[in-house]
Amino acid sequence: MFALSRLPESTQGVLTELTQNLDAASLNWLSGYLAGIAQHKTGQDQPQLVAVPSPAAAPVAAARPATIIFGSQTGNSERIATQLHEQFQQAGLQARLVRADRYSTRELKDEEVLFIVMSTQGEGDPPDDSIGFVEFLQGKRAPKLDKLQFGVLGLGDSSYPLFCGIAETIEKRLIELGATKLLDTGMADLDIETVANPWREQAIELTKPLQQTAVAPANAGTVTPIRPEVSVYTRDNPFKATLLEAQGITGQGSTRDVRHFELSLEGSGLQYEPGDSLGVWPTQDTRLVADVLALLELDGDESITVQQQTHSLRDWLTHYRELTQLTKPFLTALAERADSEELRHILSPEGIEDFKALMDSHQVLDALQRFPATWTGQQLVEALRALAPRMYSIASSQALVDEEVHLTVANVQYDFNEQARWGVASNYLSQLEEGAEVRVFVDRNSRFKLPTNPATDIIMIGPGTGIAPFRAFVQERSATEATGRNWLFFGNPHFTTDFLYQLEWQHALEDGALTKMDVAFSRDQPEKIYVQHKLLERATELYEWLQNGAHLYVCGDANHMAKDVHQALQQVAQQAGGLDEDAARQWIDGLAAEGRYARDVY
Repeated sequence: MFALSRLPESTQGVLTELTQNLDAASLNWLSGYLAGIAQHKTGQDQPQLVAVPSPAAAPVAAARPATIIFGSQTGNSERIATQLHEQFQQAGLQARLVRADRYSTRELKDEEVLFIVMSTQGEGDPPDDSIGFVEFLQGKRAPKLDKLQFGVLGLGDSSYPLFCGIAETIEKRLIELGATKLLDTGMADLDIETVANPWREQAIELTKPLQQTAVAPANAGTVTPIRPEVSVYTRDNPFKATLLEAQGITGQGSTRDVRHFELSLEGSGLQYEPGDSLGVWPTQDTRLVADVLALLELDGDESITVQQQTHSLRDWLTHYRELTQLTKPFLTALAERADSEELRHILSPEGIEDFKALMDSHQVLDALQRFPATWTGQQLVEALRALAPRMYSIASSQALVDEEVHLTVANVQYDFNEQARWGVASNYLSQLEEGAEVRVFVDRNSRFKLPTNPATDIIMIGPGTGIAPFRAFVQERSATEATGRNWLFFGNPHFTTDFLYQLEWQHALEDGALTKMDVAFSRDQPEKIYVQHKLLERATELYEWLQNGAHLYVCGDANHMAKDVHQALQQVAQQAGGLDEDAARQWIDGLAAEGRYARDVY
């Protein structure tokens, strides 16, 4: 690592932004270019543009390097694409890695080998950083791609009706433009590696004959990771963090049970930045496991082997399988076993609304009760999706809390057909005693980060538990003495019971860590008031902040709040900026393209 402390702060930010998406070859060329300029400034007549070779560089390939484009909302697609890029380097193959919103679409016509790793959001939508790329691909300006060979890896959630819908859209469109599939499109569910690992290996093997490379040097397999990990603890090797504190932060009488958790990372080496998430590996509630076993009349002690892993059926259901979320593959298997016309209709294109209603209301046990069928333990384990970790926006800054991490978690509890139901991870956390161990890892989010320039103003919109990352933002800006202003919008049902971290915000306003705060308590008056209404009330000042370079962040519910806030921001541009509808939309798109409008929505 090279220290940037010798450079002015403004230059540090520019340099970081310039180099963050360059591959090794580009960085080497840039270093030579800068060296030439330095020589010129110290007396040379002309700059010497020297290309500095990398000792571990792969040989020059005869073919054009493969391009890897990723689109990521929470960081998973970026992680998988980065791993693919590193595998290319280790194999002595040439490839470049580009985020979708940094990709120059005019280059598409010249691509020969292209890999796209992209997640699907909501109802088949692309992630925020990929909207422009996907719109270009689907538009009239997209070029003919007769010489292109491609592969697509989609990341999604099979509890949504359009599972990996954006990957299917991209595949179809590339074929329409004349491109040829190099390998089948991968459809990765929440257990991402199950599909992603073999897809990456196949992508490497199929690319090798397309790049007629010379024999790679002996050290070509030694590469510097794009983002070196300080800690050995990862998703697949989580750290056992000790629960230091757990307390409710909603008042008596609230309809919501929101809790604040503090975990120790001491000795882990785990580091995080404001905007990152913490992955929590939960276990299923023993009551739910017992109910499933009893309903299906299965023996929990039966030994089951799936994909070379052997556990008792009870352990499979407790530690390795989803029970609180339905998936389309499971319902398809259930429809066959139950021989249910109703369920087959729900799974058909004509039953899409019924499918959505079923997914929103039923868990696995509810579906098994509604559509009775005979299962063996083996069949059940094979039909259920692998249990995945739950991601929570980190609610603390290490600049303040050091080897700790804080979370803000809504404890999901409700009744269905007079039976208790819950969310797997929030229920798991809520039952832990202080001193218990929780398996965790850090999940980085490169798009949801504070400005590199500490003098930049920020606007934060985080109703409900969407407040979590902004607690981290304010802590970080205060601890690092950032001079930019901080404006927070928060909303929840009631002031007296649901004002999360109220005292902290009051103290932050008093000591200047928080410049402004607008709150919307939707149920405290006859008419419902939400954060988007507060945005419109502050339209003039809000537009002024943004026009002067402020960064804007939104965290929380994707289905309603985020859409309403996005619409309100367009109205702000029309109301305060005098823009028409199209110009307001372009203004918002421009903020996103500049990295000044970021969302962490779920």
